[in-house]
Amino acid sequence: MKAIDFTADVNVNEGINSSYPLDNPSVDIAIGNSTNNIPFNKLYTTNQELEYISQAIANGQIAGDEAFTKKCQQWLKQALGSQKVLLTHSCTAALEMAVILAGIQPGDEVIMPSYTFVSTANAVVLRGGIPVFVDIRPDTLNIDETLVEAAITSKTKAIMPVHYAGMSCEMDTIKALAAKHGLALIEDAAQGFGSTYKGQPVGSLGQMAAFSFHATKNIVSGEGGALAINDPALIERAEIVWEKGTNRSQFFRGTVDKYTWVDVGSSYLPSDLLAAFLWAQLGYADEIKQRRLRIWHRYNKAFAELELQRRAQRPTVPSECQHNAHIYYLLVNDIETRTRVLSVLKQHGVQATFHYVPLHSAPAGRKYARAHGELSVTEDICDRIVRLPLSAALTTEEVDRVIGLVLQTLAA
Repeated sequence: MKAIDFTADVNVNEGINSSYPLDNPSVDIAIGNSTNNIPFNKLYTTNQELEYISQAIANGQIAGDEAFTKKCQQWLKQALGSQKVLLTHSCTAALEMAVILAGIQPGDEVIMPSYTFVSTANAVVLRGGIPVFVDIRPDTLNIDETLVEAAITSKTKAIMPVHYAGMSCEMDTIKALAAKHGLALIEDAAQGFGSTYKGQPVGSLGQMAAFSFHATKNIVSGEGGALAINDPALIERAEIVWEKGTNRSQFFRGTVDKYTWVDVGSSYLPSDLLAAFLWAQLGYADEIKQRRLRIWHRYNKAFAELELQRRAQRPTVPSECQHNAHIYYLLVNDIETRTRVLSVLKQHGVQATFHYVPLHSAPAGRKYARAHGELSVTEDICDRIVRLPLSAALTTEEVDRVIGLVLQTLAA
């Protein structure tokens, strides 16, 4: 099976026309070419998913930890350079496992951004821990590494950076802070599979990393995730937590004569049917990444003029980062403009969206967590972001139609 090339970049000019000036008649042509709906996330399949699922059924192996699960885990371990990878039924499950393995106890604090999906914080709250939110950077929308140390207290036990849109956080600084203060470092790499930081795969930089293979991600299995373990001292307990708190894995390796309940845990394994679907996707991981990158660059080139005219801000890509084209977004000037853009796209059958409602402002966030300092960037960004459709299955015509609608709306 072909491995993903984490360091390969895409030819940004391949299949890309010159950027669209706002008075270009091709904008109107692109809009008028089709009335078909364009979903925000369009499923890309490899034509091998059903074949592998049929194999799993024919072999009578549809539960967890069967043949396809083992194949995927070994592939991911080699791709990431991790000590161990365990497939899970979701990234949420992987995050919950990571927090257990980090030893988070009631009252312990974990530093993270407020601008993230609820699972990042929920994993901590479920163990009685307290999420501590710090602000994000205005360029990458990742946790502001310069604010982390001031949020550390005697109760802090871990840092959970979130690699937003597949763009790596500034991990050298965060790793140094974790080492200096003796903190666990858990990467929320839900959006980060296939990205790198200074040539190293995202997910290989912390003690642990959680990935998502949800239907909205680049590589999918419907539902699904994985926990990458980079600290060998955590492997034995990780297997136990993964297997409902039992030493089942040791039993099947013959290192114990029976398996029993030895620790906390839950049923975090996915069905091998999901793993079979994922195995097909992993075989095309590099192709999927390249397809998405071409679309990302097509968007980015088309909107260059908007940025020059200060009508919108495009994503920032730090020189040390190579992203996986998980999300293409624009930051428009205010919430009224964002509302107008989303409304026009919806009227023309294009599904676009925004996220997140910052966790510190949510009812559960106010109840279970606390914010450190002002989170002004987080609050500003959440009102201005527009996320555009991006999938390996999108056609050039569909992408150009989205571009034309956005340009026409922001030129108004």
